Amino acid sequence: MPPLPKKKYPKARQRQRRSHIMLNLPHLVPCPQCHSLRLPHRACPVCGTYRGRTVLKVEEPHRLPGQR
Repeated sequence: MPPLPKKKYPKARQRQRRSHIMLNLPHLVPCPQCHSLRLPHRACPVCGTYRGRTVLKVEEPHRLPGQR
């Protein structure tokens, strides 16, 4: 049989150990062309530009008849 823990660890010790396990929010910067938020060093998904050049072809979303 495998070895088992000799003593039960308190919840405080377990929570202190897990205090650094968290999700980090992505750092967003405004696009200089359309001013929407985007990830740094990546092309803007809204207007398709990167460093003043158009690098992505951005299509307008398909709309159903009757929508504006």
